[in-house]
Amino acid sequence: MGASIAAHLANAGIPCLLLDIVPDSLAGAEEAQGLTLAAPAVRNRLALGALALLPSVHPAPFYDDAFASLIEPGNLEDDLHRIREVDWVIEAVVEKLSVKRDVLERIERFWRPGLVVSSNTSGISIREMAEGRSEPFKAHFLGTHFFNPPRYMKLLELVPADKTDPAIVTGMVEFAERVLGKGVVVARDTPNFVANRIGTYGLLATLQAMEAGGFTVDEVDAVTGPALGRPKSATLRTLDLVGIDTFLHVANNVFEKTDDPAEKAAFEPPRLLKELAARGWIGEKAGAGFYKKVKGAQGSEILSLDPGTMSYVRAAKPEGASLEAATAARGAKEKTKALLGGKDRYADLAWQILKRTLVYSAEKIGEIAGSVEDIDKAMRWGFNWELGPFELWDAIGLARSAARMEAEGTAVPGWVKDWIAAGHTSFYRWEEGRMAYAYRGAYRELEERPDTISLRALKERGRVVRTNAGASLIDVGDGAAVLEFHSRSNAIGGDILTMIGESVEEVRRNYDALVIANEGRNFCVGANLMLLLMEAQGEEWDEVEAIIRLFQDTMTKLKRFEKPVVAAPHRMALGGGVEVCLPADEIAMLAETYFGLVEAGVGLIPAGGRMQGAYASNQPGESGSGG
Repeated sequence: MGASIAAHLANAGIPCLLLDIVPDSLAGAEEAQGLTLAAPAVRNRLALGALALLPSVHPAPFYDDAFASLIEPGNLEDDLHRIREVDWVIEAVVEKLSVKRDVLERIERFWRPGLVVSSNTSGISIREMAEGRSEPFKAHFLGTHFFNPPRYMKLLELVPADKTDPAIVTGMVEFAERVLGKGVVVARDTPNFVANRIGTYGLLATLQAMEAGGFTVDEVDAVTGPALGRPKSATLRTLDLVGIDTFLHVANNVFEKTDDPAEKAAFEPPRLLKELAARGWIGEKAGAGFYKKVKGAQGSEILSLDPGTMSYVRAAKPEGASLEAATAARGAKEKTKALLGGKDRYADLAWQILKRTLVYSAEKIGEIAGSVEDIDKAMRWGFNWELGPFELWDAIGLARSAARMEAEGTAVPGWVKDWIAAGHTSFYRWEEGRMAYAYRGAYRELEERPDTISLRALKERGRVVRTNAGASLIDVGDGAAVLEFHSRSNAIGGDILTMIGESVEEVRRNYDALVIANEGRNFCVGANLMLLLMEAQGEEWDEVEAIIRLFQDTMTKLKRFEKPVVAAPHRMALGGGVEVCLPADEIAMLAETYFGLVEAGVGLIPAGGRMQGAYASNQPGESGSGG
């Protein structure tokens, strides 16, 4: 984990020292080379090994392997004094309080005033770690919980202790967001902090509901994946990926530290998890967990665990009206409503899991985090939920669902009942074009960073210049207009192409620059190939030619536009999405952008940007749009 954090710092252009312990014995290869324990290559072996391993890690921790040159390996005995040269020390040793205290004591020997020190921990108390350290050291010490893998997981929990200087926290939030690209949640110094506290509770609630209802592994993951606005790995596949032994350690952290009997019962690991751990079936790293991959005559096959017999059986896809309705629905809100609106056992399973998670999240406001917004952000960024708990509660109807919980004997927290009694129908609402959220009995306006533009907020404020079913042109100020796609999956069809042409003319008359960007899940998954396929199947070749020509002519307008055009792709920018970006004067990509003309892989010639020869005679200084 320490090496992966260093890799992400290097991605941001930050030179790093990577220090590890000194080995107490020679490896076989070292003996063969005639090295001794005093040799630098031996003393730095662990850091050198971690650095050498990074390029082969999947998913890749570096944007480019060349960034490895920014990381200098060393060891804690010979090089610890060099922390006087740096601005931030991140301790990322084993998750044991005694070991962390020992390392922090050694760090303080070389600490200088102003040096920030943090512990990367998933749940150990920051205050307890700092015991025995000086007051100036404590003022510069906090927890920094990077979620794994650090390059890809957006969440960074910053955890100040009681003696941490607030100015240090403010500075670290600013640095982590602006330089490292993190989504920061400031957590309270409580067991497992925010995301792991809620996420672990939800996973255990799911396992308890699974056992109570006699559900299979396949049924649980069918209900708790995309049907609830969560990743495809759902619950049990996620446990296999994390490691059941790791999960038990995290759950036990709350179980041992809570004095609340109800919470202790909720965090007691179920019999099934203990049995899997005892058998060594701890997930993917052991080759077996809730799922097991086996090789057969017809190739590899994924088997799922039968908890009743503790044997592996062929996976079966669950079928039910509520699951079908959720699959057909569009977006996390509608999928969840469709799933819960069913009358079958899958709808009931989803409700039993969801209501417990929502109530627990509400109970922890003020204890683990300061607001509903913090908890929602933590779950979106740390567990990849599309909606946080309070956003989900709004989606299914706050008052109605709370009444159902009470009718079923589930106690709704008092502050939520008071909120509803005051006439509020949701935890979030728009006020005069700005988002506000429930905070201490009133709505609090969501703070907007001065360097951040929210297209949704601008649309709420009436800043839309032109719009149709596929795209909108939005005035973002400073002489710039943003062209936003909002078709399904942001696929390019006639509406978007028409709006591109209209946007060029509007910007030519009234603006200084055009930016092509959006806040969708993906920038653009390509052109609407289904439309082309239907025309081709009907042998309407003139229509096929017209569609391609419209795309090409529109891209030519972008390429030849005399005012600056900036494309800002994110996540997936595929096929036509790439061809929209290539004519721009500048492409400002999010670091995690998957950008390519993938249609070539299925035998289609990318033609939206005009055929290659059409741009063969570019003038000096021009860049072709490809195709």
